[in-house]
Amino acid sequence: MIRRTLLSLFAGALAFGLTNTRAQAGENDFSDVKTQVTKEHDQAIKRLQDWIGQVSIAAEDRGYPEGADYMIKLLKEAGFQRAERIETSGKPGVFATLDAGAPKTVGLYFMYDVKQFDPKEWSSPPTEAKIVDKPGLGKVMVGRGAVNQKGPEATFLEALHAILAAGRKMPVNFVFVAEGEEEIGSPHFPQVVHKPEVEQALKKCVGIFMPFAAQDLDGMVTVTLGAKGVVEVELTSSGELWGRGPLKDIHSSNKARVDSPVWHLVKALSTLVNEDATEPTIEGLTKNVRPLSATEKQMIDTAARRLNEADAKKIMGVKKWVRDISWTEALQRMSGEPTVNIEGIIGGYTGPGGKTILPHKAIAKLDLRLVPNQTAQAALAALKNHLAKHGYGDIDVNMTGGYDPTTTPADSPVVKAEEAVYNQHGLDPVVLPRLGGSWPGYVFTNPPLSLGASHFGLGHGSGAHAPDEYYLIESSNPKIAGFDDAVMSYVEYLYQLAK
Repeated sequence: MIRRTLLSLFAGALAFGLTNTRAQAGENDFSDVKTQVTKEHDQAIKRLQDWIGQVSIAAEDRGYPEGADYMIKLLKEAGFQRAERIETSGKPGVFATLDAGAPKTVGLYFMYDVKQFDPKEWSSPPTEAKIVDKPGLGKVMVGRGAVNQKGPEATFLEALHAILAAGRKMPVNFVFVAEGEEEIGSPHFPQVVHKPEVEQALKKCVGIFMPFAAQDLDGMVTVTLGAKGVVEVELTSSGELWGRGPLKDIHSSNKARVDSPVWHLVKALSTLVNEDATEPTIEGLTKNVRPLSATEKQMIDTAARRLNEADAKKIMGVKKWVRDISWTEALQRMSGEPTVNIEGIIGGYTGPGGKTILPHKAIAKLDLRLVPNQTAQAALAALKNHLAKHGYGDIDVNMTGGYDPTTTPADSPVVKAEEAVYNQHGLDPVVLPRLGGSWPGYVFTNPPLSLGASHFGLGHGSGAHAPDEYYLIESSNPKIAGFDDAVMSYVEYLYQLAK
């Protein structure tokens, strides 16, 4: 009797174990979706190329409202039941929802705008999205927006197409928001997110994520728990504002007796940083900066051992870090140090040959990167006060965009799902406290939403904001996902979030 009972219990346990194993295998069997991804490859690549051809550049007022309308078209084709323009005081945003009747709802952030470009600097026209061979990587698509941000976004949208084409229900519901001004500092994005209807929909989400080509040249992926904030400003020095110097361009011989608004601006800029221009010296800018915590420093120490310094320098085309600092300190500064950067200076004559003039006006475009406990508005006030204190109060300071830093807890659902999928691919992600760059995640992570916000995606690309920006389509490197494998990573991520 006891023996029969034990055998019965053993048989039941074995049956349960086999059933459970089959169930787990079924959960991770996406072969039907993969079949659709392969079948739809050419169509998906054409979709991305066409999107790159539809340029929206906020700084040039180019491609509006066409860019928003095109974004809506792509969303409806991918299964969103509702997708509409949200008008703002600037460029329009987009709000969309996909209700799959799922228990969980996930937020999505997209940007449909791109940076400016000069076609003369590119090896192929930046709006043609030409596919070329890149040694060591495979076939890449070259075009403005290829990696920042249309490539990863189009890859994610193909994941939705493939799930639906496989006859599956979407594993999660979506609340989608997009903006057309990220590349000028997202000045009107809060008007999209905090529209009552949009904000209420976002409050139902377990978190927000942004598609991202996360893999480095060696296949490594990095998880970031936030991003720096940013302030973009234009400083204008002119004879009219200063009350000194000319009111129009005059002959340069007059420099002997007339002040120069250009030199006035240069002198003002030199007060914003220390002697080697590596540290901000704007009074009050850094008084609230939160130092890196012991946990964050440990993250960075681990990252420094695992990330390839030589590859990081190679991909940027640099030979040395500031002050010849170590790799660890370079990573610490990327996560924890505020910066003052000159994006460009405009003034006087810059054409062929010389033109002996004393210009009446000069403009400097700056960005200030911010870390936790700094705010965009406080940074702007500190800059204005600093200039006034040092005798440059006449210089006009115009904030063109910007926002606060963002931080997400390591145990946020969007981060845990991200790490789980990477682990399934045999990748042990490097974790860093925050990006050295910026995105307007603060609208999600700050009250009243207080949601986790993260980036996710296999795949590789580089050259954001630069000529010959590219996104990997067909990988010849087994460590790096090409387009189809990156699509499947989003499929896995969505099902992981559903758990």
